[in-house]
Amino acid sequence: MEKSEVADIGGVSTLTSSRQSIPQNVKPEQVELAKRSAITRPGFGSNGRRIQLLTNHFKVHVNAPDGVFFQYSVSITSEDKRPVEGKGIGRKVIGKLYQTYCSELAGKNFVYDGEKSLYTVGPLPQNNFEFTVVLEESSLMRNGSPGLNGSPSEVDRKRSRRSYQSKTFKVDIRFSTKIPLKSIALAIKGNEVDSTQDALRVLDIILRQQAANRGCLLVRQSFFHDDVRNFTNVGGGVTGCRGLHSSFRTTQSGLSLNMDVSTTMILTPGPVVDFLTTNQNVRDYRQIDWVKAKKMLKNMRIKTRHNNMEFKIKGLSEKPCNQQLFTLKVKNGDGAKSEDQTMEVTVYDYFIQHRKIDLTYSAYMPCLDVGKSKRPNYLPLELCSLVSLQRYTKGLSSMQRSTLVEKSRQKPQERIKVVTDAVRNYRYDEDPVLAACGISIEKTLTAVDGRVLNAPTLKVGNNEDCVPRNGRWNFNNKKLLNPTRIDRWAIVNFSARCDMSYLSRELINCGRNKGILIECPHTLIEEEPQWRRAGPVVRVDKMFEQIRDKLPGPPQFILCILPERKNSDIYGPWKRKNLHEMGIVTQCISPIKINDQYWTNLLLKINSKLGGMNSILAIEHSPCIPFIKETPTMILGMDVSHGSPGHSDVPSVAAVVGSRSWPLISRYRASVRTQSPKMEMIDALYKPLANGEDDGIMRELLLDFYKSSQSHKPKQIIIFRDGVSESQFDQVLNIELEQVIKAFQHLGETWLPKFTVIVAQKNHHTKLFQASAPENVPPGTVVDTKVVHPRNYDFYMCAQAGIIGTSRPAHYHVLLDEIGFTADDLQSLVHSLSYVYQRSTTAISVVAPVCYAHLAAQQMSQFMKFEDFSDTSSGHGGVTSAGSVPVPELPRLHKNVESSMFFC
Repeated sequence: MEKSEVADIGGVSTLTSSRQSIPQNVKPEQVELAKRSAITRPGFGSNGRRIQLLTNHFKVHVNAPDGVFFQYSVSITSEDKRPVEGKGIGRKVIGKLYQTYCSELAGKNFVYDGEKSLYTVGPLPQNNFEFTVVLEESSLMRNGSPGLNGSPSEVDRKRSRRSYQSKTFKVDIRFSTKIPLKSIALAIKGNEVDSTQDALRVLDIILRQQAANRGCLLVRQSFFHDDVRNFTNVGGGVTGCRGLHSSFRTTQSGLSLNMDVSTTMILTPGPVVDFLTTNQNVRDYRQIDWVKAKKMLKNMRIKTRHNNMEFKIKGLSEKPCNQQLFTLKVKNGDGAKSEDQTMEVTVYDYFIQHRKIDLTYSAYMPCLDVGKSKRPNYLPLELCSLVSLQRYTKGLSSMQRSTLVEKSRQKPQERIKVVTDAVRNYRYDEDPVLAACGISIEKTLTAVDGRVLNAPTLKVGNNEDCVPRNGRWNFNNKKLLNPTRIDRWAIVNFSARCDMSYLSRELINCGRNKGILIECPHTLIEEEPQWRRAGPVVRVDKMFEQIRDKLPGPPQFILCILPERKNSDIYGPWKRKNLHEMGIVTQCISPIKINDQYWTNLLLKINSKLGGMNSILAIEHSPCIPFIKETPTMILGMDVSHGSPGHSDVPSVAAVVGSRSWPLISRYRASVRTQSPKMEMIDALYKPLANGEDDGIMRELLLDFYKSSQSHKPKQIIIFRDGVSESQFDQVLNIELEQVIKAFQHLGETWLPKFTVIVAQKNHHTKLFQASAPENVPPGTVVDTKVVHPRNYDFYMCAQAGIIGTSRPAHYHVLLDEIGFTADDLQSLVHSLSYVYQRSTTAISVVAPVCYAHLAAQQMSQFMKFEDFSDTSSGHGGVTSAGSVPVPELPRLHKNVESSMFFC
């Protein structure tokens, strides 16, 4: 529907006195909306069966609430007046400073963040200090070993003198600000205090300093020990390292310490050669791709076998070890150094003849360069091993991820033991800075009251009711609610080993049992052998040439068999060809274990994509959903997908799904756009163009709602936003919501719908446990007291059934509620939306609109992996919010599939 068709889509002009009317003849982008902030909690829920729970929060007592943290800025410079920025060196310098100048600091303990700030409880004797700190270089630099630029005797002399060498640093400490500890007490009482987060951050820094002193790897608020018992090999030279997360949080019941199990990825420690062969999946060192190896090894830290010293890798030698020459100074006959006498020697001969070290396989391999840019320092690979606890920051493959998940699962009771043992063993109460604050920490989990909500009844085919049990249901002997019909379709096989005739028969038979009438496929197409080694785009194009030759017209549906189960390079080009160019619904499979459940799950996806409905909430069928039955209501799910680690230049993909066909809340349509890399706020919700049109996401979804809902306009909009932190809540309300409003205004409206804005978080560390049972909490468990925010409106919900591992509840933050839900009604709606996910027969861990937005962003981002599509996109080139850097725009979906649930 074009703008002219909905010029008066409004027709309702009544506004409450608190809501803002829209002036006529004023462009939406010229209207400045009032700033919003997150609402306070209006009440608590009461529905559901009561259940006693435990949570991994440990109560914290503050016995000196009037204490004050004094913050000092720290500047460390070396002898050449260059600033020192490495956290490791900074901690050593400050540690030495305390040892040397303890009396000048009046013996006051302090905590250092490893960078630019230092904190004390109460003031230091004076506001400004200048100290000179001397460190022995052996304890200072990990990679300070001499290079192969002198004779063996010179190297040995340097090593023997090493402990006597030192380096001098200048440290400036200057008073910065005061952070009162009482701000935490005020926040717990529900007051808004600006310094609360600063005080909590200081407490967290105290825990980080403790972990650093124990030699842990620090990753944000988590720490990891070098203990092989915590290591899980996931393949490819990568190891999952289990550690602990710790953070102080203000809650309704007071200050608490949140302790949880955490995992980070590290390089598998051990010989460098072993790492390279494993990482590249080759049998031995002769098959190593050294171009890839050079890129992978850069900046890794290694320890040498012959002198037990550490270095940082700068690169590889240009020639093999037995050909790489360097200049070696030689001695005179009397043993004195000669300034003129030198000789050229290979690295291999130097270690064999001069150092008397046997090398078994290094001769034909490059050397590691651990020197400086103009002064290389070469080491044979077989003498080097990777140091432990080095973070691996690149993306994991699907196989690595599944291995990590499988091997790192913990039952609830095991997780309880790990975190309680940690609180007991680390004896935080004995920390001198925490003791100065009067802080003591209880050693037992916090008990909380929970409620278990009843599962919603579902409506399936033949008007049957289906009641989920333990968060699950099935379609055994049941029909889909609204099955589609598939008349003209085809199966294509990209060289996978399978029987296409068997697959088609099984799909047809299972479809018949579920109510889907599937005709025999029009054709079965095998990929021609000569194209199997071609690039993925070419393979897809050649397959479509066969499809055009063998079908009389575009098929309704294509079943595509991929050769690889995970990460097939054909997937992206195949989806792009079908969804953008051809407008054909497609389902990709790579079958391994085929049974009736496999076919059922497959048909759930296919039916949803082709416009059918598998099941809906029984209350949708009535319809009698509170607050939604009488007022046209649109539900949005928003998410942003970023490039994988190591690909910081890849545009982010923002996806928004909107409900359609009101009063249904089970059917959605997606709108997807690219935006600047790593930008979390969605900037294309409203996108005015030079010609006066709006090319934004919201216009697309609003018009679709109007078309699919009998020309009803949404008078209520419920937004579920995924993937934002608490520090970004104001941006959601004042940037994203403002764009939604302006998109609505652009359609010619003089009124606004009522909005409810909810953030859904999965990336948090609060876990819930049953107090009297070892199993996970039952599906439908909700907690909105004690461990929730003392002021803001939030609650935890575990809608899913946790079968293995420990369930993670979703954390919902209600930022705005103009609709006026009661706590029970809102929690019931959120719970119900966990049961409308059309891809599965289980309740999911977060509301379906959020999952759909994630799927849509993920699938569309596949388009970017294979070619630059900016010239072929239908639409206008995107720009950043600053309006400067162009971002290639995604191809728009073909009109035949743009309203479909293609992401299912």
